[in-house]
Amino acid sequence: MKIFQYLLIAMASLSLASCNLEEIPVDTATNQAIFGSASGMELYANSFYDILPGTDQGVFNGDDVSDVVARNGVDNLLSPGALSPITSSGWSWTALRNINYFIENAEQSTVAERNHFLGLARFFRALFYFEKVRRFGDVPWIDKTIDVNDSETLYGSRTDRFTVMDHVLADLDFAIENIALETDPTCTRITKNVARAYKTRICLFEASFRKYHGQYEMQATANAWFQHVVDAANGITGFTLHQSANESLSYRELFITRMPYADETILAVTLDANLQVFSSANRRFISPTFGNRPSLTRNFVNMYLNLDGTRFTDDPDYRTTPFAEEVKGRDLRLKQTIRSGDYHRTENGVPVIAPPNFNQTFTGYQPIKWCYDERFPYDDESRNDNAHIIMRWAEVLLNKAEALAELGNMTIADWSATIGAIRARAGITGPTLTTLPASADPYLLSYYQGRFTDPILLEVIRERTVEMVFEGLRPDDLRRWRLGDLFESAPMNGMYVPALGEYDLNEDGIMDVCFYQGSRPAPSNPSVAFVDVSPSTAAGRAQLSNGTSGEVIHNPGPREWQDRKYLYPIPQADRELNPALGQNPGW
Repeated sequence: MKIFQYLLIAMASLSLASCNLEEIPVDTATNQAIFGSASGMELYANSFYDILPGTDQGVFNGDDVSDVVARNGVDNLLSPGALSPITSSGWSWTALRNINYFIENAEQSTVAERNHFLGLARFFRALFYFEKVRRFGDVPWIDKTIDVNDSETLYGSRTDRFTVMDHVLADLDFAIENIALETDPTCTRITKNVARAYKTRICLFEASFRKYHGQYEMQATANAWFQHVVDAANGITGFTLHQSANESLSYRELFITRMPYADETILAVTLDANLQVFSSANRRFISPTFGNRPSLTRNFVNMYLNLDGTRFTDDPDYRTTPFAEEVKGRDLRLKQTIRSGDYHRTENGVPVIAPPNFNQTFTGYQPIKWCYDERFPYDDESRNDNAHIIMRWAEVLLNKAEALAELGNMTIADWSATIGAIRARAGITGPTLTTLPASADPYLLSYYQGRFTDPILLEVIRERTVEMVFEGLRPDDLRRWRLGDLFESAPMNGMYVPALGEYDLNEDGIMDVCFYQGSRPAPSNPSVAFVDVSPSTAAGRAQLSNGTSGEVIHNPGPREWQDRKYLYPIPQADRELNPALGQNPGW
């Protein structure tokens, strides 16, 4: 779909290259070639797809700045003093002008399919504005092409975010009503079901934001938005959770296939080696020198249930369970998300045993979810061509389940069809599939700082956390739940180490890692990775939580959260052009 980013270059009738609100597209009489036929309107509408997430870093990189991922370095959001009006970005309006120009002209078109194309345009306008509201809060609502002499709009103030979100909801509803395609077997085109699925995501964010950000005094309106989630999810048909002939691959298969599995995938971007359209998934997760080297934390891994549906953290010894033992008998998604005991890779097609590699991972919980198992060329070059999933059925089920839990309307049938179904696909058995939880998990109560006390909601959040990891949703979850301090306070903790020395992580008789202090000891074999846990406060260094034993603690560098960071500052350069924009609180 990204090939359409070049479409506007060929449209001599428009000037859309600027990024400032003051610069406008220039209409000419040549637009009849576009708006006088369905093929012309389709070609133009294809340019909107560039709004979707890019594929190089991809949604799989979105959780790197969160509470459940240890990474190399600290993002500007959390690095003390790094984010400011001078360094802030994202105040770009090019895509909106492109969409509004299309809407204005399509509304005058006599083409029979015009409402379909208007539905597409308004869907993408909803996405555009949702992203702006998430980032900046109040933003100017503009639903027309701005004339060069329209100083009132060009230099106007921002619109209240809640009013903008009402417009977003109206655009989504128009899209659902008017887009002609119900579904798409290629999973790459915008359909009614895509619009419904996005409506569940957007309305869930808005509902939670209104409920938990009490300073806006909008709590009374939250339930209406939760209900929008349920209604939109109920309108989606034709999807199910993907099941593989090999149960232990049902989950991971979704993320390492070149062609999306249409049973669960609602929207994806397909990559193409012939067009040189790739992602960098393997390099970003595996290379020791490229990207952020994201590694999952132990606090996150603790959230996976046992296969029998019991809670891992109910074991009184869970804190001191070594890696080789803690990954056994767990939710099958765990071994499909990280390297564990029986994980193998290939090098030029030759199978090789591949335990967690501490030359590549900070915590020992090394991701495999989006990664090909073949090393060459994927680990060393940005050559991944596995489909880039943007929206799937499991998320819709989780969005619906969370909304139902927040509304207090969850029934056993709802639970079985959402959380129970997701757990069953993960190999979990027992009453947890068909019985509403009656008691709150003490581990989750503590982790989420008492924000959620309802047992049903806590279990829904458990499933959301483990099912959707590395799909770019976690940072927004923390923002909408008003749990931003977890960005700073969540420890970057790794596997438990009983004492200094060597460890066999996959129980194949070969030592994989050596934790030491002081001088590096002689290794038992050449493949041992060394981790120096000598006392140090330096960024990038690891420690053991008890000095010579305990959890691996990765220090990415100083992290700082302030509540003003729920919203990015309006960039200084844009405020200088239009002082009426004002500034977000605290900036």
